[in-house]
Amino acid sequence: MAVFDVAEMFVSINGEGTHAGQLAVFVRFCGCNLACSFCDTMWANQSDVPHTCMTIAEICKKIDKTGVKNVTITGGEPLLQDGMAELLTKLAENPARYIEIETNGSVNLTPFVQISPSIVFTMDYKLPCSGMEAHMCTDNFALLTKRDTVKFVAGSRRDLKRALEIIREFDLTSRCHVYFSPVFGSIEPVEIVEFMQEHTLNDVTMQLQLHKVIWAPDKRGV
Repeated sequence: MAVFDVAEMFVSINGEGTHAGQLAVFVRFCGCNLACSFCDTMWANQSDVPHTCMTIAEICKKIDKTGVKNVTITGGEPLLQDGMAELLTKLAENPARYIEIETNGSVNLTPFVQISPSIVFTMDYKLPCSGMEAHMCTDNFALLTKRDTVKFVAGSRRDLKRALEIIREFDLTSRCHVYFSPVFGSIEPVEIVEFMQEHTLNDVTMQLQLHKVIWAPDKRGV
């Protein structure tokens, strides 16, 4: 029986993505294979982080109890958890659920993409400022559909230029949703808008992390 290391579960609004502003149940799993320079959940990646060991049945029961249909699976890197495909299969048995997986772009999505149409992926592409670009699995781009999202978190104009190269190389705006998001405190949102204007970036969405606007940027459980 699969047992998962869950750092926290809570109900809040989705802070970003296609369902931004909507209520969601967040299930944050421990551990990550990357160490991005701007990571805002590094605490959840520590080997000694306090956590709850939960079975699939326990996770599903807690989600059901909230009555919230949007489920955001996050981390860390949730797809590193043993048994994740089994958990996702169980969650998807409820047709009313919308299940979003936030993944860091380094894990092959092949074992997960065919589980259910109610599961969507929000996949990062780590830009130079993260220090993790070398770990990106670009083969994943071919697996994404119009339901999925690629997110570029940019901390500088250099990052934005690299994001544009990737968008063009893989024709991402024809394949999936594409979002730009600023590294909090490193780049002004207006710089991203100006870059989008300069390059006429149709079908790219600039987003701010709503949870960092509503609450303190380092507040947990929101």
